[in-house]
Amino acid sequence: MKLETLAVHAGRAPDPATGAVTPPIHLSTTFLRETDGSFPHGYIYIRSGNPNRQALEESVRILEGGAVALAFSSGMAAIMSTFQALSPGDQVLVADDAYYGTGQLLKTHFIPWGLQVRFVDMTDPSKVQEVLRPETKLIWMETPSNPLLKITDISRISEIAHQVGAWAVVDGTWTTPAIQRPLDLGADLVMHSSTKYFGGHCDLMGGLLIAREETSLVKRIRSLQVNGGAVPSPFDCWLVLRGVQTLPYRMRVHSENAEKIARFLSTHPAVEQVHYPGLPGHPGHAIAAKQMTRFGGMLSVQVRGGAEAAMAVAAKVKVFTRATSLGGTESLIEHRASIEGPQTRTPQNLLRISVGLEHPDDLIEDLNQALA
Repeated sequence: MKLETLAVHAGRAPDPATGAVTPPIHLSTTFLRETDGSFPHGYIYIRSGNPNRQALEESVRILEGGAVALAFSSGMAAIMSTFQALSPGDQVLVADDAYYGTGQLLKTHFIPWGLQVRFVDMTDPSKVQEVLRPETKLIWMETPSNPLLKITDISRISEIAHQVGAWAVVDGTWTTPAIQRPLDLGADLVMHSSTKYFGGHCDLMGGLLIAREETSLVKRIRSLQVNGGAVPSPFDCWLVLRGVQTLPYRMRVHSENAEKIARFLSTHPAVEQVHYPGLPGHPGHAIAAKQMTRFGGMLSVQVRGGAEAAMAVAAKVKVFTRATSLGGTESLIEHRASIEGPQTRTPQNLLRISVGLEHPDDLIEDLNQALA
């Protein structure tokens, strides 16, 4: 069955009580127990399970082709639970251009806790191979990376991880299964911030983990999810499941628009460099073309003239919105280094762009006047 059909139907069915085609929102925190002590409907308490969460987890499990899925209160909650399921002394290899929040979480909380963390250039498998150790338990990939859109060969890095029995995990937030399916490429888990493209409207917060198999790691993550209360609200689950229905079509337009904008920017005299894997000159273009069906709706541009020039461009846009985050219907632009703070590795002249669903001609015209 095609992805577009699965997106509409997976995890969804008419409500058996009323026949409602759109599933209801189950706000109850607790569920009926029978006189014999059983829970005939399968639910006990909202932390351990909820009909809306179960429907969402089933939907994304099917879309990613996994064996099990877990829904979280945020993408960071999913990331935190994954690392917390490891033990002090375990080594973790992390992409050196991973999302800033991932690095800060590790440096602030998990390195002091005892995780041995190495930040590695995942675009070069030989560098990953060099630092691989018997105590390596997990390799964290992010492709395309945030914000430089570096491309990691998921199949190759997963093979390296499996040499020592480590888990290969991919942050797939920027692609979604509409563009890239890491589990099919050999990864063990894929993580999404469902706040972004899955929700698709910048009006919810959530995270997802989908696993190829229900391993001991996944069982520990589930225990942390439930016991730590890192679960999404029923309403947020309902909103994500609604967003899933249009995900393949939205990702198609996001990608088409982004590619047109990237090509325009790549020839503009005020632009120093465009980071977009759909451009033939991108260092990771060949690998991206192999493992992605499209190149995504995110791009970054470095403006000639440094931070001041980049901020001036962001200040002059009229259609784009100056805001952080990504994946919504509206196009967003932000000066990434000033968001990340003094420890940022992001170039000071870089603007990160989340390309929305507006007409690409209007977006190009807006950028052209802002760059003038």
